Amino acid sequence: MTYQAPPGVFDIIPQDLKNPWKNSKAWAHVECIMSELAKVYGYSEIRTPIFEKTDLFKRGVGEETDIVSKEMYTFQDRGDRSLTLRPEGTAPVVRALIENSLLAKRELKVFYLGPMFRYERMQAGRFRQFNQFGIEAFGRAEPEQDAEVIALSYEIFKKLGIKGLKVKLSSLGDLEARRRFKEDLVTFLKQHLEGLSEDSKRRVETNPLRVLDSKDEGDRKILKSAPSLHDHLSPESLAHFEKVQALLKALNIPFEIDDCLVRGLDYYESTVFEIVSEDLGAQNALGGGGRYDGLLEQLGGERLPSIGFALGVERTLQVMLKQGVLDTSPQGLELYLIPMGEEAVKKAFTLIHALREMGIACDLRLAQSKVGKGFSRADELGARYAAALGERELESNTLELKKLSSGEKTEVSFQELSTFLKITKENHV
Repeated sequence: MTYQAPPGVFDIIPQDLKNPWKNSKAWAHVECIMSELAKVYGYSEIRTPIFEKTDLFKRGVGEETDIVSKEMYTFQDRGDRSLTLRPEGTAPVVRALIENSLLAKRELKVFYLGPMFRYERMQAGRFRQFNQFGIEAFGRAEPEQDAEVIALSYEIFKKLGIKGLKVKLSSLGDLEARRRFKEDLVTFLKQHLEGLSEDSKRRVETNPLRVLDSKDEGDRKILKSAPSLHDHLSPESLAHFEKVQALLKALNIPFEIDDCLVRGLDYYESTVFEIVSEDLGAQNALGGGGRYDGLLEQLGGERLPSIGFALGVERTLQVMLKQGVLDTSPQGLELYLIPMGEEAVKKAFTLIHALREMGIACDLRLAQSKVGKGFSRADELGARYAAALGERELESNTLELKKLSSGEKTEVSFQELSTFLKITKENHV
């Protein structure tokens, strides 16, 4: 019997010719850029368990959201506790900070990276285990904090080489503004109920703001004449929102106001945003986030200004591949040695060990075969140089290094080998 991965999950492997974005080298590169850039902005890493008590997500995300009502992986453990594989990262982070008393000083910035789980409808680009990178900033109510989170999010995609970037920006206002807007929106939607899609008809009763996020063409036409959320903002919310816009202009970050932009989770308020690429057509969202000042209070802490952002790693890699900016080449080696004979294997093994101790990526061919096959294998592995090691090389204590990209050959002594490889690596020769 042969086994396959369950529907909706996949392996990240050294090379996948059918789906190059699953290349583990590409994943490591993207995750490194995300994490290192977050650290540059003053964020520290946090890691939370893969499963949590189910009530955390019901209370934090919202029982009427699609995530909680349709998509969560929930199970009873042997202690008869209801547990759920985390469908998103913010609620677990907030729970961890409250439980570990990390908000005593009231200001904290963290980032996370790891798998999330949702029972998604099977379709292209949707996975039931997916990886998410996110940042969360606590304790700062100023619009500068909003602009910083947006700038960091934008800079991640820019550094990854993604083209056509823009920020879609909106404000959900305070609780009173949203209450008044929701009343007006429901009144309007009920007047056009017959023309709405089935999903939107259901949401009119359960979560009317989500109707604004509908991608259905009929819904979009109706929504063009819907009440405007921005017309309901309080003077304080409007001033905050205008300052965020001014700060983004000062940072030369392109943005547009989207009155229909709402996030799919109940905890958002005030500033919300998405990063999009204009090169991707209708499905152009790369990631998004916003303020959730009341979530800590909902989960047992004190009310504290909070804002975050999250992106899907899979989506990011697929966009990079589509735009031709994803490196899908094999994991590179500086040197691949091809020893011929027992004595040569011994010498090659010690040479390779010494190079690895110096941090130089290298490998050797242990199977005895023709030299040509060894060079072909070096090429498959993406090695910069390859060299045969036989009797002549053992006698002269030298190697003839062949640069695989050009065929250029250089003779280097055993003693100078590490220095030569370090210099060529540093200079990208």
